[in-house]
Amino acid sequence: MERRNAWKVYDQTELEKLDKINETYKNCLDDGKTERECITLAVKKAEAAGYKNLKELQKEHVKLKAGDKVYAVCMDKSIVLFIIGQEPLENGMNILGAHIDSPRIDVKQNPLYENEELAYLDTHYYGGIKKYQWVTLPLALHGVIAKKDGSVVAINIGEKPEDPVFGVSDLLIHLSGDQMEKKGAKVIEGEALDILVGSMPLEAKTEEEKKVKTLVQANVLKILKETYGVEEEDFLSAEIEIVPAGQARDYGFDRSMIMGYGHDDRVCAYPSFSAIMEMEAPERTSVCLLVDKEEIGSVGATGMQSRFFENMTAEVMNACGDYCELKLRRALQNSKVLSSDVSAAFDPNYPSVMEKKNAAYFGRGLVFNKYTGSRGKSGSNDAGAEYVAEIRKIMDDNQVYFQTAELGKVDQGGGGTIAYILGNYNMQVIDSGVAVLNMHAPWEIISKADLYEAKCGYKAFLKDA
Repeated sequence: MERRNAWKVYDQTELEKLDKINETYKNCLDDGKTERECITLAVKKAEAAGYKNLKELQKEHVKLKAGDKVYAVCMDKSIVLFIIGQEPLENGMNILGAHIDSPRIDVKQNPLYENEELAYLDTHYYGGIKKYQWVTLPLALHGVIAKKDGSVVAINIGEKPEDPVFGVSDLLIHLSGDQMEKKGAKVIEGEALDILVGSMPLEAKTEEEKKVKTLVQANVLKILKETYGVEEEDFLSAEIEIVPAGQARDYGFDRSMIMGYGHDDRVCAYPSFSAIMEMEAPERTSVCLLVDKEEIGSVGATGMQSRFFENMTAEVMNACGDYCELKLRRALQNSKVLSSDVSAAFDPNYPSVMEKKNAAYFGRGLVFNKYTGSRGKSGSNDAGAEYVAEIRKIMDDNQVYFQTAELGKVDQGGGGTIAYILGNYNMQVIDSGVAVLNMHAPWEIISKADLYEAKCGYKAFLKDA
């Protein structure tokens, strides 16, 4: 049972729509390389589309009604958007959920040091990465530095042509005999992922400066103070993420693919967000939920395991004049969800880890995973057959190209999503998303056709589920 390749049937009109959404997506990838940047971008686009800040409406005691559009943000790292439907919220919602964090390298709280007249930032990697993939690449610094006076300084260095870039050095091949004997997990150790940020000593002019032994470190601090007004101690309250420097690019002679940082999982977050932006007056309340921390277990105040979504649903029900604890429980239980996360694309260079009949392929559309998890379905949400049948019908009725897949062979490994957490509310949940090559690498690859079909599928789900 082989699924068709969507490229074979697109007419010129569809190709133009496909190009438009992919060009916009590339711009969003470039502008949203961190969770905070994604939220800033989402709020800007949502407000332009008529969404109102739920927190501001609460201050004014505004009552919500069918057709109203609201959003709520959690600590600048997660967001939920609602379009109030004609049906009571108690009847449930149609929810598109995805995460906006991606594997990366984080700067430690006490990071700056000098070693043999080279200045470094000490780091701690975030999420599952192959550490050797992050060396000798041009890297950029994104994030914020919060100062004691309450001000917050935004950091974005390495993306403009005139910006410097940073990086992790590697051992030259001529002297790497011992290194090349190591296993892949040990070729580069986590504590060796320190970022080289300077080599020029401070020109010591005062007697005090002449006593400083780490003049390269001092010069970096001088630049930071002059440019951003921050002191070394301000690193204690900073969140600086190290990501690949550069833009998302078309990939292949035929430009049918996109190479970029952060496809996992912004390639699912973007079409989910785009789908709800195009919704008007739904029967059931439509929701787009974009959360943080999935790559490390969906933990913390901004992860899916927090009470943020539940609390905001309660606030929306209250603003509709229809809140009670029982109705909230019913609203959650009666909801239907597409939990959107990427799937592993079949790679002919590495066929041994895949079971070909149940793998995802480029160009065959939106991917549905009845279950994820690892080995014996550990840690998975396993969607019910009836719900899978309902989703199949919605996709077929709306002529959406889709495929089904598993994440590799049974005993090969596996992975998790936010689906099981939403399933804890007794919602109907199935994993869906876009196939990715090089998943969790600094530069990942997706098919433009799959992104387009994901957007079409998510819109169909919000309309018909």
